[in-house]
Amino acid sequence: MRRGRLRVLLGAAPGVGKTYEMLQEGRRLRDEGRDVVIAVVETHGRAATAAQAEGLPLVPRRSVEHRGVTLAEMDLDAVLARRPDLALVDELAHTNAPGSRNTQRWADVEELLAAGIDVITTVNVQHIASLNDVVQRITGVVQRETVPDGVVRGADQIEVVDVAPQALRDRLSAGVVYPAERIDAALSNYFRLGNLTALRELALLWLADEVDSALRSYRADHGIQGSWQARERVVVALTGGREGETLLRRGARIAARSAGGELLAVHVSSQDGLRSGAPGDLAAQRALVESLGGTYHQVVGDDIARTLVEFARSVNASQLVIGVSRRGRLAAALTGPGIGATVIRESGDIDVHIVTHAAAGGRLTLPRLRGGALSVKRRILGFVLALGGGPLLSWLLYITDGPDSLTSDVLAYQLLVVLVALVGGIWPAVFAALLSGLTLDFLFIDPLFTIEIADPAHALSIVLYIVIAVLVSLVVDQAARRDRSARRALAESELLATVAGSVLRGESAVPAMVTRLREAFGFAGVRLLAADGTVLATDGEPVRDDRAVRLPVGQDGEARATLELHGAELDASGRRLLDVIVVQLGAALERTDLAETAREVGVLAATDQVRSALLSAVSHDLRRPLAAAVAAVGGLRAAGGQLSGEDRDELLVTADESLATLSALVTDLLDVSRVQAGVLAVSLAPVDAADVILAAVDELHLGPDQVDLALDPELPAVVADPVLLQRVMVNLLANAHRHAPAGTRTRVATSRLGGTVEIRVVDTGVGVPPERQGDIFAPFQRLGDTDNTTGLGLGLALSRGFTEGMGGTLSPEDTPGGGLTMVVALPAAEAGEDESR
Repeated sequence: MRRGRLRVLLGAAPGVGKTYEMLQEGRRLRDEGRDVVIAVVETHGRAATAAQAEGLPLVPRRSVEHRGVTLAEMDLDAVLARRPDLALVDELAHTNAPGSRNTQRWADVEELLAAGIDVITTVNVQHIASLNDVVQRITGVVQRETVPDGVVRGADQIEVVDVAPQALRDRLSAGVVYPAERIDAALSNYFRLGNLTALRELALLWLADEVDSALRSYRADHGIQGSWQARERVVVALTGGREGETLLRRGARIAARSAGGELLAVHVSSQDGLRSGAPGDLAAQRALVESLGGTYHQVVGDDIARTLVEFARSVNASQLVIGVSRRGRLAAALTGPGIGATVIRESGDIDVHIVTHAAAGGRLTLPRLRGGALSVKRRILGFVLALGGGPLLSWLLYITDGPDSLTSDVLAYQLLVVLVALVGGIWPAVFAALLSGLTLDFLFIDPLFTIEIADPAHALSIVLYIVIAVLVSLVVDQAARRDRSARRALAESELLATVAGSVLRGESAVPAMVTRLREAFGFAGVRLLAADGTVLATDGEPVRDDRAVRLPVGQDGEARATLELHGAELDASGRRLLDVIVVQLGAALERTDLAETAREVGVLAATDQVRSALLSAVSHDLRRPLAAAVAAVGGLRAAGGQLSGEDRDELLVTADESLATLSALVTDLLDVSRVQAGVLAVSLAPVDAADVILAAVDELHLGPDQVDLALDPELPAVVADPVLLQRVMVNLLANAHRHAPAGTRTRVATSRLGGTVEIRVVDTGVGVPPERQGDIFAPFQRLGDTDNTTGLGLGLALSRGFTEGMGGTLSPEDTPGGGLTMVVALPAAEAGEDESR
């Protein structure tokens, strides 16, 4: 059976028209002859959306009873039995009622797809798991319902339903999205213009990354090597020289010319370690590219030009920026075309920019001899020097020859042999020795112009030429090998420094090391698996199980994970470096475990701090009402009948008030202990929020001149514990009333956003600085409130604990014009909706 196709309509915020678009597409496909049904749709009272649903077959929902509330859920079994061609499933992130087969609707959709049913569904960007925390920081709203990224990324088609932020606010103001009583609260909170703009950008960027990932996978599956310039990607090649800053700024300007352009900086380190550039310059250039919004990469390769082009192709680059050669003219003439010419020849459809800079070549200097110990190019250069220098030296010696110049002639030829040995090694040196010996005998030793060795001393001189050439070439070869080893060690240390730097700069240690590992060695794919098979990190192409190289990762002989590598063969030196990085991976995994342990210890430390504060409270704050009560009762007992009725009543009132205060303090201490221990007893039921608010106002004896109530008459019941909710409202109202300026009233307002009911307690006092708002919920914390007669500083800590125990949230907001607004958000007693739909 074929798997059904999934189409996801992605929105930046509620009200952009995802459900409308889904229904419209369903009607179009029905008219084309396909069997389309509505599995579940949420119109949220929007007339235009409801009109689109008319005429489409609807699978009735099933009813679920939960804590006295009837919830309507998608009937998965009925849809499977109906087996339509296409099912329309609204709100992919919805949490199903307790007792359902699947906890969330996306799992229901997976069953439909497995049964071969195509699905069109809707989801908002704030419900994507990897973006959940980002959205919370932007909007301040906690989204409890999320969809795994893999579910959305696995869709066959993803579309963004987009509306400009101001147009969405206009739609909201016109009553198209929410009822009139919810508009003001929505516009001033979740639907702020800045929030909507940020969410829209987040949705578009997420989809752009997904499209880019799909494009890379398609090109890899079809073996496409050429660059597809769907987006401008500018790769800047860094040599480590000072010209890197110039190249980076030029690359940044090129990337900025097109919207969405990317800047990537790459430094190629050859496998034999030979490279130029100061580590300090590279570190500064890395910081610069990151400040410009780009990324830094380091790769290893023998052929720098080819490696650079391969990297550019692997990231689908459209532009490649390199610096003009720093070699002088003589070096260019002797060593042939440089890296720039090779890059241009190999680049194909990638545009290459060659940028001039202050370090460009212009001086007459000898070329730097690169390559391995006595590379082929170097040996060829040795033969060229022997063939060119020998005749030139012979001509100079011949025209200046004299009767006593034989000794100087011999030394001149010997110098040539040494130079050839320094440049080309043993075989060019032996060739130069034989050639110079024969030339010396032919031109300068009697009989002239004949190659005849009559004197044994002449034969000895040729042998000495060869011995000296061999000895010098051996020294040169040994020095070159040691130089190569030293430079190899330098390249390895810089690669390890790059990996460590990725971690120190704030990147997640394990994913950063896996990424740098793949780039450095040129692997096609790298995957790190935990001992239980969980994927800890992955980079590059999917790793093929049948061709992967597996290495255990861990320390002290304990394998914490398995590293799987695919796509490249390593020599012994590369394997040694890989082993070092594997050890670092093990250390990073151990640090991750230690960090988790540290977080657990931090919780224990916080608990210990609460206990210490509790002891302080018992020794100080509880002593005051206890002492007053003891003194009053003692006075009554000591004086007996000698007290007047008025004095006796006064002492009784003092004792009664002190004992009541003491009882309240002990109750708070017990409550905060239960909250800290996680054993708070909560009895949830549908509760009328207005009744609880009015009871709290009556308990505090607040009159109409002290409290302004703005309660929504159509507000649904909330799922809460009525006793705990009243304690929350009493604490919040008491705090707000105490901090409100004289002559002002505390405002209490209720509103509904989706499946959430919000109760706002607003004061216009001095407020709390944003950086300190998180501190007000700490136990025994008054934030400068010196009134020691009002309790232990547990009110807000208890209020938050009670609210979260009921499944809600308590958060502070700045009151426009000054002051603090405390927002209690609780789920409505109807279907478990929330504002994000």
